[in-house]
Amino acid sequence: MRQATIALVQSKPILGDIEENLRRMAEFVDRICKEQPVDLIVFPELATTGYECGPRFTELAEYVPGHTVNYLAKRAGEYHVHIAFGMVLKERVESILYDAAVLLGPEGELVGSYRKVHLKGEERLAFRNGYRFVTFDVEFRSGPSRLGLLIDWDLAFPEAARCLTLDGAEVIAISANWQIEENAQWRAFNLARACENGVFVAAANRAGEEPSYAFCGDSMIVGPNAELYTNLEDPVEGYAVATVDLDEVRRTREASQILQCRQPLAYRNIVRKY
Repeated sequence: MRQATIALVQSKPILGDIEENLRRMAEFVDRICKEQPVDLIVFPELATTGYECGPRFTELAEYVPGHTVNYLAKRAGEYHVHIAFGMVLKERVESILYDAAVLLGPEGELVGSYRKVHLKGEERLAFRNGYRFVTFDVEFRSGPSRLGLLIDWDLAFPEAARCLTLDGAEVIAISANWQIEENAQWRAFNLARACENGVFVAAANRAGEEPSYAFCGDSMIVGPNAELYTNLEDPVEGYAVATVDLDEVRRTREASQILQCRQPLAYRNIVRKY
């Protein structure tokens, strides 16, 4: 049996304070990994900076690899765990910024990064959108798997999770800053993306408030049959851990034929610009 133990951190970043946020993220990693061995820890979107930074994102952005990646990679290597988290990424042309998710490996290596494709509202003023969905081969304690990354509003687009699924993802890790007035949508989308693809969804949403926003928490791990493995329903800081059977992905897809029965030739309208 291939199992994966996954932890979701529902953190409350301090706006604009990277060093303090990194220190607190490291404390969560220490606390979780000292309680039990885990394969993957997922942090929210923009976990190192907070959300409502506006023009300050330019000074808070970092290269990948860089200081933040190196800092958290030491913890990943120390505890032999994968860590996924959100941050502001800049390219060599420093005016180009991305809302990004980074995946670190259990040897302290940079596995890869993903740039948010679906930017919402004022995010378009700060960031450039990514243009592709990426999956990564990972080696969990009980065997190999394939993992995809999504960020926040990506969750609302079925095509995003389906692209990762068709590229072999068994687990989709979602780093989010989903707001409290849209909590019902957040929950519905997580359940739908999991069962419509026969995939595990590990969704870490943030808690707390910023000047214009309040965030709903409700971080959850959902199984391929829409079963809820763990859930941090209240919008407060904390973490939750669950162990899942990765072979359930294959069994669910074989039973439902959800991928085999697709009819791609009938889906032409999906790629037509609105």
